[in-house]
Amino acid sequence: MEGLLTNPLTIVVVLVVLFLISALRVYREYERATIFLLGRFWKVKGPGLIIVIPIIQQAVRVDLRTVVLDIPAQEVITQDNVSTSVSAVLYYRVIEAERAVIQVEEYHEATTQLAQTTLRSVLGKHDLDDLLAQRDKLNADIQDILDSQTEAWGIKVSNVEIKHVEIAESMVRAIAKQAEAERERRAKVIHAEGEQQAAEKLVDTAAQMEEHPGALQLRYLQTLTEVATENNSTTLFPIPMDLLQPFQDWLAGKQEKAQQS
Repeated sequence: MEGLLTNPLTIVVVLVVLFLISALRVYREYERATIFLLGRFWKVKGPGLIIVIPIIQQAVRVDLRTVVLDIPAQEVITQDNVSTSVSAVLYYRVIEAERAVIQVEEYHEATTQLAQTTLRSVLGKHDLDDLLAQRDKLNADIQDILDSQTEAWGIKVSNVEIKHVEIAESMVRAIAKQAEAERERRAKVIHAEGEQQAAEKLVDTAAQMEEHPGALQLRYLQTLTEVATENNSTTLFPIPMDLLQPFQDWLAGKQEKAQQS
């Protein structure tokens, strides 16, 4: 046994085995190894089996999968001086392992802090109504800003979604009153437009009946028919002046003869 341990060939074999054990690394499909050779960046390796020479080379493991980052609630004062609490969620992934390791110390923490400050900055430039009604636009604005700033870190921000907007109870009641007033305004406008259209139709109908007197007589007879079908104890029949015109002419002629005689 002692001879085996003192055998130079055995020592070499043991050293080679130990070297291979410490040098061989296995990286999954979604992982990359950023290799540094004597402190200087060399290349990015992976996935699969790679060799990292101990002492001479160092490897930093980088995950390329999409990360779901929960942005905690941030106190935001909107442009119309309303205090709100807004939370969001951000999706990002590393697309360049070299930059993610070299350009920033902790890319996850840096992205988290940048997302919080950007959220407060962007939402503070809009009114509360925009914050409640235009979330898609605000999400896109925040994503564009984050994506442009994290590009230098080799990070791609794929999506930003505002999850929850919390406002004071008094402001909720004020918004409800404003919505109710808006509905009443719309109802009055619609009613006025209906009255205007009805008046225009009546004017058109009156003009047509003036051109065709027979139509007025037919309408009169139709009205009498509708009134007769109702269960009324007393019914008043309006008599058009045109029907009394012959009788008036006869009375006028009779009075004229009496004066002449």
